[in-house]
Amino acid sequence: MRFQVDTVASPGQVVRALTDFSDRRLQTWSRTLDPRTYELRAQGDTWAVARESSPRSPFWVVARYDWSQPSVVRWTVEESSYGGGGQGRISISPRTGGGSRLVVEYDNTGARPSQKPLVFVLHHGPMGRIIARMWASSLDRYARAGGEPA
Repeated sequence: MRFQVDTVASPGQVVRALTDFSDRRLQTWSRTLDPRTYELRAQGDTWAVARESSPRSPFWVVARYDWSQPSVVRWTVEESSYGGGGQGRISISPRTGGGSRLVVEYDNTGARPSQKPLVFVLHHGPMGRIIARMWASSLDRYARAGGEPA
């Protein structure tokens, strides 16, 4: 899956929002992160491992996030409910006139045969546009609240 997100949030605010694994993460990403499945498992200065899912999603993942490269957040799926793995990358750049553009790319690999049709639909249907709108909304609220969850 590949999509873009335009937001009023600065690149620094975007990186902070994406890499804040404190309790504020659940507030910042309240529309896209299910508090019932969220669990921070480990964290360092430029990495974290968390169990996450979206509300009403049949899937959860344990992902290792890395933000050691400026303006890039990467993740690798270490464990999943669909039986597969995957990886992703968010590249963040400033927009002319303010704000940021995110280019988001990720894939899921090796799903169990029974889960493959649903994973396919998620990656080839309208989900990229839906997720982009939800992320933009969350990041815009974050920016308007001064870089704090709104």
